[in-house]
Amino acid sequence: MEKILTTQDLMDQFSNMNKDNSVCQIYIPGKGKFTIVLQEEDPKSIASEVRTNPSLKQLINESMEAYHSGDSASTTDLLRALKPKDFEK
Repeated sequence: MEKILTTQDLMDQFSNMNKDNSVCQIYIPGKGKFTIVLQEEDPKSIASEVRTNPSLKQLINESMEAYHSGDSASTTDLLRALKPKDFEK
């Protein structure tokens, strides 16, 4: 059982929870004991992934720069460029 003294301690407990670690017991002095249950995990957003993965942030920034400068091809352009012989063994 974790003793919670600050809001940061509580947020750390929430952050450590996932579908495999979904139950947490805590003690808050002056309040008592609590059991926290993570019932459903939200799918991660791109923004949260970028915050936790600096290399992903760099990749997205580089891709956006290439898109804005015209140095990239669209999916439509790629599909138009592909020929049946590209898929032959």
